[in-house]
Parts: sequence; structure tokens; C-alpha cells
Amino acid sequence: MIISSWNVNSVRARIENIKEYIKKFSPDILMMQEIKTPDETYPYDNIKSLNYESYVFGQKSYNGVAIISKKKLTNIENDIFKDKLKQSRIITADLKHKNKNIQIINIYTPNGNPVDTEKYDYKIYWLDNLIKKLNKILKENPNIIIGGDFNIIPTAEDVHDPKGYENDALFRLEIRKKLRELLSLGFHDAYRHMHSDKEGYTFWDYTSGAWQKNNGMRIDHFLVSNSLINIIKDVKINKYPRGKQKPSDHTPIELELA
Repeated sequence: MIISSWNVNSVRARIENIKEYIKKFSPDILMMQEIKTPDETYPYDNIKSLNYESYVFGQKSYNGVAIISKKKLTNIENDIFKDKLKQSRIITADLKHKNKNIQIINIYTPNGNPVDTEKYDYKIYWLDNLIKKLNKILKENPNIIIGGDFNIIPTAEDVHDPKGYENDALFRLEIRKKLRELLSLGFHDAYRHMHSDKEGYTFWDYTSGAWQKNNGMRIDHFLVSNSLINIIKDVKINKYPRGKQKPSDHTPIELELA
């Protein structure tokens, strides 16, 4: 089983690239972030024509998350914790896999820049609430997979210019500590679990030739709970969509389960 996560940076603007990716790589589940459309203008028909079901928590012009799946998912929720700004940043579903009931959680964490503003405060608030909720969920179901755009660079090895990002909301020490707090609940960074010393950039800015120069960063992740770590077969960064015309600035990360 392949579960993919991709910040598509507008599902409508990127629909042809999304369709090509699905046809070429055929993930069982695709978790999308930053779809930038309300539910009523989401391209349901395009996705349905590829034999996928869509589960959508949209928002006009900004944010928005969706899960598409070859098989029907259950217990869809988009309000596992209250967001004071009511932004569309999280959607969850239950998946049956090898006699396990797995809860998949698709997240789009706030960017948080510029630092020392209400945007940064909101990122801290949002992460704190996510951590609190996950601590409760794990007591009810130990089988959790979190995927999405975390907007967190875990370590200096995960960004082309760590010195230049020291005071950025993606790499500030306080933010990296929040990721470690998440992991300490009982999760593994799936990509680093499989590839301890391999570059895994998932994002390249549109400016300054970042893609061509490989000036990237790893901010899209899968966190897998301890109970599932032994069924991870591989984790890959699929760079193919980033090289297309009019691409998202992110590329998919793919989790393969045995």
C-alpha cells in the first residue's frame, strides 16, 4: 500500500499535474494540503474519473486539506481540535490494513512567518493543540499515521542553508522542539527511520532558481506510531511532479506499507 502526501499549492491550478501523478504512480491514498478552494468548487469529478473517492475540508483561497483514496475510508473528521481561527488545516480518516484499524491524519501546519508576530504565535498555538489531541488519540488507538506539510525543518541536514534559516519560523529552535515533542508521544520520522543520511528535500522555492540549484528543504513528513514502524517498507521523495510545467513548489512524499 502506498500513502502519498503532497502540498499541491491549489488543487484547481494543479489539477492536470495531479491527474498525471495519479495515473503514473497510482498511490492508494493521496493526502493533499493547501488545496485553496472551498468544498463546493473542489474538482470532485476529475478525481472521481480516476476511480478515487474525495474527502475534503476546503477553504476559499487559502489552506484546505483533502484525502483521496481508491478504497472507501471511514470516520472522516475535520474538527479533532478547535482552531480559534477556524482555518481548514486538518482532516482525519480510518483505514483498514492487515487487520489493523489505522487512523490517518492529514495536516497543514501554519507557516508562522514572520516570527514574533501573531502568525508565529498561531503556529505555536496550533502545534500545542495538535500535541494535546494526539496524546489523547494514542490512548484510544495506537495505530496512527500523520502526513502532511508540517512547515518544520527537523535538522540542519534537512535544509540547504541552515545558517540562513536560524530565525525562520520553519527552523527556529522552539519550533523544532515542538516536532521533537510530537515524536516523543510515540512516533517515528518515517523518512529518517528508513534513510538516516540521505537528502530528502520536499520543497524548493519558486525564486532564485532554487529547483535548478537544489536549494531545498525537508518540511513534508510522515510520522508513524511505534506500533506500525515494523510495517514500513519504504519512504520515497518523488521529484517527478516538481519538474513539470507550472508545478507546486512541493513534491510528493510516499510511504509504502508492507
